[in-house]
Amino acid sequence: MTYPHGMFNADFISTQEIRESNARSYPRRIPIAIKKAKGIFVTDVEGTNYYDCLSGAGTLALGHNHPIIKEAIRNVLENDLPLHALDIMTPIKNEFIEELFSSLPTEFASRAKIQFCGPTGADAVEAAIKLVKTATGSRSIFSFHGAYHGMTHGALSLTGNLGPKQSVSNLMPDVHFLPYPYPYRCPFGQGSELSEQISQHYIEHLLDDPESGITKPAGLIMEIIQGEGGVIPAPDNWIRKIRSITKKRKIPLIVDEVQTGFGRTGKLFAFEHAEIIPDVLILSKAIGGSLPLSVVVYDKDLDQWNPGAHAGTFRGNQMAMATGTATIKYIRANNLEKHAENMGDRFMSHLKEIQHSSSCIGEIRGKGLMIGIEIVNKQLQPNALNSYPPHSELARQIQQECLKKGLIVELGGRFGSVVRFLPPLVITEEQVDAICEIFAKSIQDIEIKL
Repeated sequence: MTYPHGMFNADFISTQEIRESNARSYPRRIPIAIKKAKGIFVTDVEGTNYYDCLSGAGTLALGHNHPIIKEAIRNVLENDLPLHALDIMTPIKNEFIEELFSSLPTEFASRAKIQFCGPTGADAVEAAIKLVKTATGSRSIFSFHGAYHGMTHGALSLTGNLGPKQSVSNLMPDVHFLPYPYPYRCPFGQGSELSEQISQHYIEHLLDDPESGITKPAGLIMEIIQGEGGVIPAPDNWIRKIRSITKKRKIPLIVDEVQTGFGRTGKLFAFEHAEIIPDVLILSKAIGGSLPLSVVVYDKDLDQWNPGAHAGTFRGNQMAMATGTATIKYIRANNLEKHAENMGDRFMSHLKEIQHSSSCIGEIRGKGLMIGIEIVNKQLQPNALNSYPPHSELARQIQQECLKKGLIVELGGRFGSVVRFLPPLVITEEQVDAICEIFAKSIQDIEIKL
């Protein structure tokens, strides 16, 4: 495709601003128009190449236009296979289910049922809420401070970020938020293992207190690593305790792995780090192999809803199932979860060195290829835990400087002060080194201006 002479990123962004909704978000921070994409690289209309460490918010597990993805798409098209089938069975769908179930822990897979949802993870969250409410007859749902579960009505109700909720009245009722372990900014002012213990005790006490004011929940939804909340990994011991608490009280545990699923954290599924089995598992992003798909996998005892209780026209996206199957097979055959762990360690090693020579990095955290760097203001007074205030404006400047130097990163966390890395799982050692070099130079150049 050709573009009129003289068309630049700014021209496309200007047109987008005129035509698109005010709700658009990424173009405000990444004001480019992408012309081509291959592997970890994207190229804008001006011919500039960028390392893509956003990867469709984690959707592109194998990067852009991976050969096995293109082959899967060609196979569907060249053989006149169905592109859309609602929830009618097809060989493509059957193969996808078999591949997905074989990737799950046997204990979970042996009791599992699957519901295909609309194209986004948020729709799968909505389905999970309806599933557990139907099965338990209860109405309350527990979520966590800092959680992100999507932007649809029910999913937004479960999300911690107040920004998108301020102008939306009458969100889903009976949602209650619990403290999530965040040692750097401990909600109890304690940090370390004591923070975990207090959180566990609080949750257990809340559930058993007849004067808590909260009815028994239909389910508890959690991320093993909070992504949009600032790349905050929950400690394994804490996760195991939450599983024990919910299991003892017969409260379905819903694990949202929309962003962590399929190798990103160093395991195929993030819940495997803590060696637990959830009752409900929400999957999207990587599961579609770069195309729209979401599913809920859950224990068969919860399968109490009636035919048609949850539906969606595009739950029959056959091409996404084909690319999803290809992606899962490739990840497993090439041990990309282990590769993600190794590349994550390489990232962390470089980033720790950058932290030593920088005056604005408060904490580096994450697992595998899901990494967050909290940018702070060390000119201000730290709190009792020696944690400095977040510096959202500086984080924004660092992001823009990275973009100028050919690196796409995203921001998240409290006040948008966490720089996030979500590169494709096929990233190489050389690419990790080059990305960290750009990041180091970006921080250095910004700090010189301060």
